[in-house]
Amino acid sequence: MTGSQSRAMPNWPGSVRRRQRTAALSDSWCRVGSSPASRSLELERGALTPFVMLLCVAMLAVLALVVDGGRALSARQTALGEAAQAARVGAAQLSVASIHAGLTTFEVASAIAAAEQYMAASGHPGFATVSGTSVVATVRTYGLTTPLLALVGIDDIPVSASAAASVVVG
Repeated sequence: MTGSQSRAMPNWPGSVRRRQRTAALSDSWCRVGSSPASRSLELERGALTPFVMLLCVAMLAVLALVVDGGRALSARQTALGEAAQAARVGAAQLSVASIHAGLTTFEVASAIAAAEQYMAASGHPGFATVSGTSVVATVRTYGLTTPLLALVGIDDIPVSASAAASVVVG
């Protein structure tokens, strides 16, 4: 066979040329190393990316719960303090002498008005009631905006508080 005849021959599946070309292609895709473990690592490149993305989402969720949950606890504590102080202000309107003689509707109305005015001045309006020698003040429910939890659809957290103060007769 001459050189021109060998070029004209087709590449049969069992031919030497076909085997040489297949071996050259299979060696070119795994240049990292020749061991099966290094080829496996080459095929798994980028497999850590979904795990990192999932970890970032989980950490963002925990951060949102910590930040917005902390803000909600702080707002509830503030509302509780305002309600307690409003109840004390209302209870201060009740005099000891009138408690011994029996509360009048004027004193009850002034105690309720004083407590409600205090809550309105504090920025969170509410309502008050008088039962016996106790004044109960309740801050109306208001929504605390959540900047991070809003990303998952929780736009606000409801906050309210109630406290009571009693007049001690000695």
